[in-house]
Parts: sequence; C-alpha cells; structure tokens
Amino acid sequence: MGPFNLWRRRTADPPDVDADSTDAELLAAVAARSTTALRLLHQRHAPWLRVRLSRRCADPDAVDDALQETFLAVWRSAGRFDGGNAAGWLWTIAIRRLVSALRARGSRWIGGDADPGDLANGVIGSAEEVVLLGVEHGDLGSALNRLSPELRAVIEATVLDGLTTREAARLLGIPEGTVKSRAARARARLREELS
Repeated sequence: MGPFNLWRRRTADPPDVDADSTDAELLAAVAARSTTALRLLHQRHAPWLRVRLSRRCADPDAVDDALQETFLAVWRSAGRFDGGNAAGWLWTIAIRRLVSALRARGSRWIGGDADPGDLANGVIGSAEEVVLLGVEHGDLGSALNRLSPELRAVIEATVLDGLTTREAARLLGIPEGTVKSRAARARARLREELS
C-alpha cells in the first residue's frame, strides 16, 4: 500500500435503493453520496414541492431556483435528517429557500427606498410575495415565531400554504383532529399576541 492510499478516506458504498425505498432509506443513501437516491427522491417530491411553492410565488423562475437549491441542500445535508417526516423536512428547506430568494428580490422594498414604479415594473414581485415578506418581517411574523413549533407548523400549512386539514395532517404526520385543535389554539394565541 503506497503512501497516497494511507491518506485516502475509506467510505462504504451507498446502500442500494429503488423506487420502493422509503424516504428515510433514500435520504440515508443520499447521505452516503448516492446520486441514484437523490434522483429518486427528486422524482418523488419535486412535483408536489413545485405546486406548493407556486402557491406562494407567482414567478416560475423563483420557484425553479428554490427547488434546485432545495435538492442541493438535501445533497449537502442529508446526514442531518433525523428520521422524522421527510416530506416536512423537505418542505422546510424548500420554503426557506424561496423566502431567501424573495427577501433578496424585495430587500429594497422592505428597506423603504423602493420606487413606487417598481411594483408596476415587476421588481418587487407578486402580491403573494409582498404578503409573504410582510408576514415574515411584520408583527404577524414575530407572533408566529413565538408560537410553539407544533402550532406554528399547523398555521403555516393551513393558513400560509392553504392546505386542507387532510393535506396538512398528511404532511405533518398527525391526525386531522390534532390539526384542527392545534389550529384553534394557535389562532387564539395569535389573537392575544396581536391585540
């Protein structure tokens, strides 16, 4: 064995995966650097992520960029997945990537030095983007951040993303009744915070 081989890091081959593999198995394989697993994960999740991101942003280029950045982040950090709800983990990454892109585009508006003509010229973005930025940076955003993670996740899924109770339950991996009760508790807390 030559001196070069002593310095080379030994890594195990990624586990074999296929279309029947679970999300957790795919993410474990991505963490082991399986491009096949990343492709399968992308095929499984990119379509619904694109639809949900499109509900938040009317700019298809911004959605495409956020989606691409999401799967780059998955490639880099799949080892951090804790074995929970993979769809929820992916959504969290995707929406953060979209919000980052919207902040970069709307930062002049947030700072208050934008030209009123920017809206007409499309510099600031769609009404949905402006509302999303307002939620992130305004009183409501602060109130949302003070909610427990469980309550905030339900409000984000049902109110901000516009999901039905059934869709939110599926995404969050909790019963529909739990979604309803958490949404009611979250709304009550938000009313207290904002009044």
